[in-house]
Amino acid sequence: MLRPAFLCAALTAVLLGIGPAVAAAPAPGGEEGRWALDALNAGAAWKVSKGAGVTVALLGGGHPDAGLPELSGRVELGPDLAGAMFGDDTVRPGDDVTALVSAIAGSGRSGGTPGIAPEARVLSVPVVRSHSEGSAGQAPAETQDSPLARGIRYATGRGAKVICLPVPVYAVDRVERDAISFALARGVAVVAAVGDAGRSPYARQNGTSYWAFPAGYPGVVGVAAVDRKGAKTPGSSDNLSVLVAAPGDRVPVTLAGSRRGAVSGTGVASALVAGTIALIKAKYPDLPPELVSRALTTTSRPHPPAGYDDKVGFGVVDAAAALRKAAELTAYGPASSVQDDAHFGKGPVSQGPARPGADPVRLWIYGIAVALGMGGFCAAAFALRRR
Repeated sequence: MLRPAFLCAALTAVLLGIGPAVAAAPAPGGEEGRWALDALNAGAAWKVSKGAGVTVALLGGGHPDAGLPELSGRVELGPDLAGAMFGDDTVRPGDDVTALVSAIAGSGRSGGTPGIAPEARVLSVPVVRSHSEGSAGQAPAETQDSPLARGIRYATGRGAKVICLPVPVYAVDRVERDAISFALARGVAVVAAVGDAGRSPYARQNGTSYWAFPAGYPGVVGVAAVDRKGAKTPGSSDNLSVLVAAPGDRVPVTLAGSRRGAVSGTGVASALVAGTIALIKAKYPDLPPELVSRALTTTSRPHPPAGYDDKVGFGVVDAAAALRKAAELTAYGPASSVQDDAHFGKGPVSQGPARPGADPVRLWIYGIAVALGMGGFCAAAFALRRR
């Protein structure tokens, strides 16, 4: 029996014609080779933090080429939860995941373009089958859990401070929503792509896109894709799940086998935002997810005319400004304790209200009245009996 949520998501993806999260293209050269990092103001952010000591969990399809010089020693390969679901025990390095990992934490060695958090680590956990393996339309047997939910709990247990979910689905799953709540409650920031359904027939007809999940769940940082001019890319989905935006048009990355290329889509945009949060978590590890989101949204630029719209959210992320805002937000700690005898002014402290309870005077009055009443009753009964 097929899981209804997964089947609905798969059929929707087929009907919309949604392709891979990222698609390789020739890498731009010269100054354009760093345009995405410049758009995020990475140079200024690196003076404060480069993500050292933070692990970003990437829950996508397949594993990256961890042997690349740019990723050597800083990528951990988690269990293949997608393979367990589909009966495939092997995970081959793919361009899609390698591109996302390099966008998050590429070191820039061998002449490559560094990632937004070049000193962070990446935990790769396959939770969906790679598009290149022809999995479109397949669905697993019905279970009480899902690979994505297991991956979120696994990454949280392994100490990841940021979880990136670059592959959206178009259905709600209670188990996955609960797993996200589990991660958020433990201080883990969750980032998700809002999807690439901006050119779908539904979007063209209705002026808005299907909601994508996990980006649509509360507490998740939903990320849209923008081009070099800061405008939403045609393929990026637009709806109220969009919180912020990041570069998602021919972003320079490293592909499997040390090849250079560029990728597009909300998947790579979400990876860049996850790396930006890694910069914040490296400097301010105790900042809770809700304040991390506030640091991103209040400093994104430029804000839409109305302050927010469903295409780019609150604007394009500014990593350096978000770090400065995070420093301010760290002051929002627990409230200080107040002494019981503290009060305003110089006058005497007013007496507190009396403890609730019976009034002794009224008790005596009630007692006497009851005794007199009982005495009168007995006297009347005695007199009647004598008659």
